[in-house]
Amino acid sequence: MSNQTNPNMIVDELETLYASAVSALTDALDRFLREGQPPDGETRSAGAFCYPELVVRYDPDGPPPPISRAFGKMSEAGVYASTITRPAFFRDYLVEQLTPLLRDYDVEVEVRRSTSEIPYAYVWDQGQAKGLDEISPAELARWFPSPKLQHIGDEVADGELFDVGDERPIALFDAPRVDFSLNRLTHYCGTPAADFQKYILFTNYQRYVDVFCDWAVERVRQPGPYTRLSVVGGQSVDADTPEARELVANASWGRFQMPACHLMTEDGTGITLVNIGVGPSNAKTITDHLAVLRPQCWLMVGHCGGLRHSQAIGDYVLAHAYLRDDHVLDAVLAPDIPIPPIAEIQVALQEVAASVTGESGGALKKRLRTGTVVTTDDRNWELRFSEQARRFNQSRAIAIDMESATIAANGFRLRVPYGVLLCVSDKPLHGEIKLPGAANRFYEKAIGEHIRIGIETLERLAKDGGSALHSRKLRAFDEPPFR
Repeated sequence: MSNQTNPNMIVDELETLYASAVSALTDALDRFLREGQPPDGETRSAGAFCYPELVVRYDPDGPPPPISRAFGKMSEAGVYASTITRPAFFRDYLVEQLTPLLRDYDVEVEVRRSTSEIPYAYVWDQGQAKGLDEISPAELARWFPSPKLQHIGDEVADGELFDVGDERPIALFDAPRVDFSLNRLTHYCGTPAADFQKYILFTNYQRYVDVFCDWAVERVRQPGPYTRLSVVGGQSVDADTPEARELVANASWGRFQMPACHLMTEDGTGITLVNIGVGPSNAKTITDHLAVLRPQCWLMVGHCGGLRHSQAIGDYVLAHAYLRDDHVLDAVLAPDIPIPPIAEIQVALQEVAASVTGESGGALKKRLRTGTVVTTDDRNWELRFSEQARRFNQSRAIAIDMESATIAANGFRLRVPYGVLLCVSDKPLHGEIKLPGAANRFYEKAIGEHIRIGIETLERLAKDGGSALHSRKLRAFDEPPFR
């Protein structure tokens, strides 16, 4: 137990407790594997396998000061606590959140051992504990803490309210929820969770990944912030990697449901690109898990069907509103909840589009249209268009796709700034349907320019530091102190 006032020393204590718990758990697993000796009850009752917990107590003499920033603030007096996992990995984030709290509020901070045990699967390194996979999970769960779904949820993010006097969370996600998602990211994306960067691009076509990787291989060879490119299957290239393009091209992309690649910097402010495939289910799945990393923002750069006669194939759609027919979030974020655009991202996307295309004024306005995007969960929506035409008309929609509203709505729900820039690949209402020959010509012309807009937008936002992205419009009135 401690009462520290220095953010880095607080994280040091979290690291010490976490490392102690991981060491105790891995040693016990090793003894069980080698000698058949399970941990004794006294070890577990003493909390040897438990996550560290961060506790902030705030008991002001009067009302909290009216500080208007979006995070690192106390809305009311009380005790705030959350379990913390992998504090070394999250050090920058934790220090960023603690610094304004310690500076602007008279708070008491305590680091202590929690009562929440670390599930064995989250510390099990198969290289160090070879043979554990031969023991049944049921047998391991008899003796070691295992993941329990009743302890993993998004109640805080989804607006759970607290009574006066309740202990409240200091963050949106506790340690079991974070560990659950970090492991899922590796499973779905095929890369270490530690390689994910703070600025994220989503696409729904492998061709975008190919173009991004070609550009990234060249970029790591040039002076600048990027140190290496990490791709699926544990492969990575840097400035000195021979035949880097071949190595990346031959990576095991097809083995993973949503393959990722990461153009990395020393401080994690690089760019991650994830091919989420087609459909709102994948979009929700990946954003649910990426949110625990607390990225600075995520952007969707994908294809859409243009719904207006004046649009041409290759035009852009900058989404500023969404007609949510994706349905995957309806139970946790009702469709009548508005999803506001994030002004800083909208402006950056439009300005970078002008720079990359070389167009401005009326020419840019003709090529890049801002408006409402329909996101549907029915890939064959065209077969039911007569049933939906009136609603599409009333919404003033200018484009339709299968992921954008999900990306934006889950960003809003999980407090991650979001943006969407789509490229018109067909015009189904006007006889220009997506056929193989036309599609190939479109891909050759449009993908390089489109992905470049996404990259340069994220680079511009990263250069500005990202703090302005975290708008107060993403925060509820009953919000944890950490973003």
